Amino acid sequence: MGARRKARELVLQMLYQHDISGNAPDMIVDTFDDLQKSKPNTRDFATKIFRGTVDNLSEIDGMIQAQADNWRLSRMAVVDRNIIRMSIYEFLHEAGTPKLVVIDEAIEIAKKFGTEKSSQFINGILDGILKRYNLAS
Repeated sequence: MGARRKARELVLQMLYQHDISGNAPDMIVDTFDDLQKSKPNTRDFATKIFRGTVDNLSEIDGMIQAQADNWRLSRMAVVDRNIIRMSIYEFLHEAGTPKLVVIDEAIEIAKKFGTEKSSQFINGILDGILKRYNLAS
């Protein structure tokens, strides 16, 4: 597994913890053992994406809500919701990563951590976000 995939999996786990527990991002970063044991480049990328996603949560959630017509955020599976959140953060703030790579990574992570239907749902939302906000270019 590549360093970026590992980092994204760590981000998902931290976002999940933040979403469920409401713990402060600093506490999550400081106490998440798998993150602390990771290689520096993996740890740095994961921390950047995690903090960035949390810092931009209201904007990101607004984009998801606009795209997911019949789905309230609270009804989405926690894993799916957080994979979508971190992917949108990458769309907006990680210009060096191609958008299709972000989607592919989201789908692979969903297959590992989500349900049987997670990858299709996430793909649909992320594809729609790219088109709605003209982010595909």
